[in-house]
Amino acid sequence: MRPLKSLISLGEAKELVRANISPIEKTEEIGIDMAVDRVLAEEVISSLDIPPYSRAAMDGYAVRAEDTFKAGKYKPVHLRCLDNVHAGEVPTVPVEEGCCIQIATGAMIPEGADAVMKVENTEREEDDIMMFTPVYPGAYVSKMGEDVKEGAPVLSPGAYLVPSRVGVLAAIGRDRVKVYSRPRVSIVPTGDEVAPLGGELRKGQVFDINSHTLQSMIRENGCEPVLHPIVKDEWDSLSSVLKEAATSSDMVVLSGGSSAGERDVLEDVINEMGEMIFHGVQIKPGKPTIFAKVEGKPLFGMPGYPTSCLTNGYIFLVDAVRSMARLPKREFKVVELPLGKRLMSQLGRDMFLTVAIRDGEVFPVFKESGTITSMAYADGWVMIPTNVDMIDKGVEVKVTIFQ
Repeated sequence: MRPLKSLISLGEAKELVRANISPIEKTEEIGIDMAVDRVLAEEVISSLDIPPYSRAAMDGYAVRAEDTFKAGKYKPVHLRCLDNVHAGEVPTVPVEEGCCIQIATGAMIPEGADAVMKVENTEREEDDIMMFTPVYPGAYVSKMGEDVKEGAPVLSPGAYLVPSRVGVLAAIGRDRVKVYSRPRVSIVPTGDEVAPLGGELRKGQVFDINSHTLQSMIRENGCEPVLHPIVKDEWDSLSSVLKEAATSSDMVVLSGGSSAGERDVLEDVINEMGEMIFHGVQIKPGKPTIFAKVEGKPLFGMPGYPTSCLTNGYIFLVDAVRSMARLPKREFKVVELPLGKRLMSQLGRDMFLTVAIRDGEVFPVFKESGTITSMAYADGWVMIPTNVDMIDKGVEVKVTIFQ
């Protein structure tokens, strides 16, 4: 056994991760229907005015505003209706003094008109339109270019493409856009005791849980997971797969092989191939977490136990992959609720305890690091600071919600 030489604080570990993660520079061009949740890699300039013509913002009548100024509730103005314009049609008749044209929402404003009278403020008798209130110039008219002017920048590099911004691209006629590529993150499961899904377990084996929880987490946060076959805890196997994974991907995430067991050779392989930045953090679960660089690429070595692995994914990996993918920082919902049961911790380490919320109170569901149900049945987690060993029932705690 080789004990961990030293543990660093959670804050120091997070700072080291931030300092060694670089946003991706690779770009690609994609259709806008695939662009949601991607990050823009170019400045987008409008090639036209939006709207491209002045149009009605209400159903009603296109008028000359000055013709309505004397209109009142008991003494309407009478205007003669010359035509009817639907959305998508081009008006063929101008609005003359004392006249109007019936118009639909979104239809082009006819020449001569400078306002729209809402249909609710009118009565019609054949072509005689009675108007019971005045309107001002520009009323209920969306003017040409009032949203976007031709030649104006509409989106900047680094913009996160939500549906409304995809709509902006469509509005100016862009069907393709340049975005930053999704970082490729290699997932390398290690250990003789881990078996792939779909087969039978030999004695002493467990199914590979971590590869699939990590894939989900990586994909959910803007990156492309690449799953490698399970690797044995052997120097040649580990070094070969690590070199290939680091060369072909932007980040490598291993599960297992980070503890102080006598057969764990990962630390030696990393020291030979790259730079060990830290090995061991003052947290529970997840103390033996590794962060390193191999072939110039960041590498996380996650503990093999499922709860430790997934907890550390939330603590370290989510922020790291989102930073690399240029996505905004994920903000988890936090609620303050009273404990329904006393919590015990261990001095000297920040403890992340999975909890469930029942009837407005918080209860621990953590069993031990090897049980995935500690996470599956939890609503979130409570962080107990390193200098606290007990929190009494009834004390309000901050719960970070998973979703």
